[in-house]
Amino acid sequence: MKKYILFFTITLLTFGFSHAQKYNFKPLVDLSTSSVKNQGMTGTCWSFSTSSFIESEIERISGQKIDISEMHIVRTTYDKKAWNYVMRQGNAQFSEGGLAHDLMNAARLNGLMPQEAFTGLTGQQILYNHSKIVPDMKVILDKFIEKDPDQKNWKSPVKSILDKDIGAYTKNFNYNGKTYTPQEFMAMTKFDPDAYVTLTTFTHQPYYSKFILDIPDNFSYGSFFNLPLNEYMQVLDHALESGYTVELDIDVSESTFSQKNGVAIIPKNKSENEKSLQEIVDELDITADFRQAEFENYNTTDDHLMHITGIYTDQKGNKYYKVKNSWGTHVGNGGFIYISESFMQLKSISIMIHKDAVPEILRKKLLTL
Repeated sequence: MKKYILFFTITLLTFGFSHAQKYNFKPLVDLSTSSVKNQGMTGTCWSFSTSSFIESEIERISGQKIDISEMHIVRTTYDKKAWNYVMRQGNAQFSEGGLAHDLMNAARLNGLMPQEAFTGLTGQQILYNHSKIVPDMKVILDKFIEKDPDQKNWKSPVKSILDKDIGAYTKNFNYNGKTYTPQEFMAMTKFDPDAYVTLTTFTHQPYYSKFILDIPDNFSYGSFFNLPLNEYMQVLDHALESGYTVELDIDVSESTFSQKNGVAIIPKNKSENEKSLQEIVDELDITADFRQAEFENYNTTDDHLMHITGIYTDQKGNKYYKVKNSWGTHVGNGGFIYISESFMQLKSISIMIHKDAVPEILRKKLLTL
C-alpha cells in the first residue's frame, strides 16, 4: 500500500511541476541605459530615476555617456520646497519626495552637473542617508511660520543644513579638461528640459485635456496630459519601440510588486498572489473604471519613480516592461524588475517622454493645449 501511495504522490508532483511555468523573459525592445544606482536611505527616487532617464536621453541625442549628479538636483529642489512651504504658511507638502518634472524644473533653472563634480556624499559617507534633513529643516521652517522670536530668518539655517548634509553649491567645475558652469554643462550635453511631456490616464478629468494631478508629491503643481487608457499604453509602447526610454511614476505598495523576485504582477485570482512571484498566472483585465476606483480609494498611490528601458515577453507571449530601479544591483534582476502589462495599466500614475516619442497625430493635439 505504501508503494502505491508513494507512486501516486510522485505522479501528482510530476504533473504539478510539468504545468508550472517559471518566468523566462525574452527581449522585444532593450534600450541602452546607465548603470543601476542606489538611492540609499533617501526618498529621492524621483531624482535617481529621472537622472537615469536623462542619461539615456543624452546618449540617444549626442552619443555621450555621462553620469549625471542626482544630488545636485536634490540640493536645488530643496530650496524650492522650503520656499513653497514657507510661502504657503506650512499648508503644503514638505518631504523628500518629488516627481519627474521637478528635475526638469531644477535643470531649467540650475543646469546639470556630472556625478564626479557633485556627489552629494559628505564626510566618510559611502551611502546616502537623508533621514535627518527634512525633520531638521522642518523645525526651522515651522518656527519661522509660527513667528517664533528666536527664528527670524529661515534661509541661512536651512542653507547650512543642506550644505552640511548634501554639499554647497558649485559654480564652476572641471569635466574632461574643461571648465563649466552647470548651465554650460547642460548645453554641452544637448539636453533640453523643455522637450518633455508627462502623460497620465484618469477618468475624473476630460481626455485630451491638461490638468494638475492632485497627488501629495506634486508640490510644484505640474500639469499632465490626460489620455484614454488604451492610448496611454499605445504611446508607452510606441516610445520604446521608437528608441525612446520612458520615465515612470508608479505604485509599488502591492504585495505582488517584488523587487526581490524581479517581477510585478496583478493576478486574476488573489489566491495566486504568492504563486505569481515565481511562475506565470492568469492576470486581471484592467479597465479605466477599475483603475480610477483603485486610485480614488487609495489602493493606488504615488509612491515610487523608476525608468522603463525595454519590452519583454514570457514564454506564453505575455508582455512585460523592463524597468530600472534605484535600490542597487543586489535585488531583482541586477536592479531591474519586469512589470506586467496589467500591473502597468493599473498601477502607473504617469509617464514622461520626449515630445517626439508621441505619435505625430496625438502630439499635435496635445501640444496645442
